[in-house]
Amino acid sequence: MTPEAPAAGVPHSADGTQPSLTTREMRRVIMSSFMGSMIEFYDFVLYATAASIVFSQVFFAGLGPEFGLFASIATFTVGYVARPLGGVIFGHFGDTRGRKAVLVLTLVLMGAASTLMGLLPTTAQIGIVAPIVLVVLRVVQGVSVGGEWGGATLVALEHSPARSRGLAAAFSSAGGPVGAVLATLMLGLFSVLPDEQFLTWGWRVPFLFSIVLVGVGLIIRLKVAETPNFQRLAERAEATRPRVPIVQVLRDHWRAVVLSLLAVLAFTSTQGLMTVWGVAEAVEHGADRTGVLNWKAVAAVLTVVIGILAAKVSDRIGRRAVIVAGCALGAVLAFPIVLLLGTGTVWGFALAIVLGNGLVQGLVYGPVGAFVAEQFPTSLRFSGASVAYQSASTLGAGFSPLIATGLVVAAGAVWPVAVFWIVVLIAAGIAMLIAPEGKDRDIHAAD
Repeated sequence: MTPEAPAAGVPHSADGTQPSLTTREMRRVIMSSFMGSMIEFYDFVLYATAASIVFSQVFFAGLGPEFGLFASIATFTVGYVARPLGGVIFGHFGDTRGRKAVLVLTLVLMGAASTLMGLLPTTAQIGIVAPIVLVVLRVVQGVSVGGEWGGATLVALEHSPARSRGLAAAFSSAGGPVGAVLATLMLGLFSVLPDEQFLTWGWRVPFLFSIVLVGVGLIIRLKVAETPNFQRLAERAEATRPRVPIVQVLRDHWRAVVLSLLAVLAFTSTQGLMTVWGVAEAVEHGADRTGVLNWKAVAAVLTVVIGILAAKVSDRIGRRAVIVAGCALGAVLAFPIVLLLGTGTVWGFALAIVLGNGLVQGLVYGPVGAFVAEQFPTSLRFSGASVAYQSASTLGAGFSPLIATGLVVAAGAVWPVAVFWIVVLIAAGIAMLIAPEGKDRDIHAAD
C-alpha cells in the first residue's frame, strides 16, 4: 500500500502519512475523547451498580431477593445486548458521515436516558410500566455506548502519531474507568443514607447529575476537529467509498472481527465479573455496602493507571505481548480472586477487586483499544472496530454476571465461576497469538 496524497487543509508531517498537531491541539483531542467516554460510562456503570444493590428492591421487589437480583442484572444485560446494534448504526455513520458528529449524538442520547431513569416512578407507583420503561431506557444507553467507544477511540488514535497511538487510545478509553469511579462514588455517597431514604430518592440523584456532565462534555466535544483520516476519505470519489461498511467488514474482514472480539473478551468478562457479579456476591455475603463501593472506586483508579502504563509499554514492545501477559496473570489468579469475593468481608473484596479489576483488567484493557482499531482500514475502521468491541462487551461484560449468577445457583458454589473465567482468558490469549501485530501499521495509508 502507498500513502494517499495529503488532503487540502489537513495537517500532515513531512512524510505525508502522520497527522501533525500542536501539543495543545492534541491535548484538546485527548481531553475531548476522555471526557466524553467518562460521561458515557458514568451513566452506563451507574446503572450497573444500581442494578446490583438498588433495582431489585425498587423495580423487582415482588420476586424475592435471589430472583429479584437475577431480574435486575438481566435488565443490566439488556444494555449490553444493545451495544453491538449501536456499534453497527453509529459505525455506519462514523465511516460515512464522520467521527465527530457521532460523538455529539451519542452523548446527548446517553444523558437523556439517564436523566429519565432518575425520574422514573417505581413499580409500586405505576406497576409493570416501570420495569418496561426501565428496559427501554437501558436499550437507549446500550445503543449510545455502542457508538461512543468507536468514535472516542478513533478521534484520539487517528489524530495521534504512530509512536504513541496506544497511549492516545488508552487515555481515551481511560474515561470509562474514571466514569466508573465517579458513578460508584456518587452512588456510594448517597448509600450512607438510611435505607428508606436511599431507596426512595437517594439513588436518583446520581442519575439526575448526568445532565450536568453532558452539558460540560458537549462544550468540549464541539471544539474538536474531524480526524484527518476521515477528511481524506471524504474527498475520495463517492464510488470508491463503501456504501454499507458493515457488509464489507463481515465479508472481507471477518477474521479480524473474530480475533479482535476474542481479545476484547479478556477485558470485558473480567470487568463484568469483578464490577457487577463480584459486588453483588460480596454484599450478599455480608460485606458492608459502602465499603464495597469505595474499594470498587479505588480499583477503577488502579485500572486507569495500570492501563495507561500498559498502553505505553505496548507502543514499544507491541500490543500482543502485553495483552497475553494480562491473560496469563488472570488465569493464575482466577480461583483466589473468586474465593476472596465470597468471604463476606470488605478486605476480602478489596484484595479481589484490586487484583482482578485493577491489575488483570488494566493490563488487558490498556492496549486493546489501539489493537482493535489497527486491524481495520480507515474506510471501515469505525464499523469494524465497533462491531468487534461491542459484541465482546455484550458477551463478556453483559453476560458474564448473568452466567456467574446462574453457575452459583446451579452448583451451589463459586468455583465454576473461576473455571469459566479461565476458559475465556485462555481463548483470548490464543487469539492474540494468532492476530497480526498492529503497532507498526501505517493506519494513514490508502485502503
